[in-house]
Amino acid sequence: MSAEIEPVASGFVARYRERTYAAALGPDAGEVVLFSEEAADGFEPVRGYWRAAVAREDLEWLVLVRTVGAFGGEPCLVLDATEENGEESLHIAYTGHSGLKAEALGYWMVDHGAYEVVVPRDEVVSVRIERVPVPLTPAKSEP
Repeated sequence: MSAEIEPVASGFVARYRERTYAAALGPDAGEVVLFSEEAADGFEPVRGYWRAAVAREDLEWLVLVRTVGAFGGEPCLVLDATEENGEESLHIAYTGHSGLKAEALGYWMVDHGAYEVVVPRDEVVSVRIERVPVPLTPAKSEP
């Protein structure tokens, strides 16, 4: 894995009024909650940070940022990176389509159809950060 790519937790990021914020979808399908570490116009203080609910259509853009790679030739999502006794490990989730393959690679089932494992960092290859665009107009099927 490239030393330039640091795994990050998955999450939404939005651009609003020429600033970039961590974001969450909802509570309504047409809304996004923005989070800031400093006070900003229209944001309310909440336990050490500020937040504002805005209409999705008022955003400049909205993306899902996630770190992905491959383990044992199968796709995975990087959930966390840890270091213990100088050894780096990645907590990953299987994103392939075969529970049998996941189990054969050593993943454990955490929920129906969901598999995770912690492996040495150097066993996860092709690590990259994906930015998946999210439409500013919610689909009719979204809650």
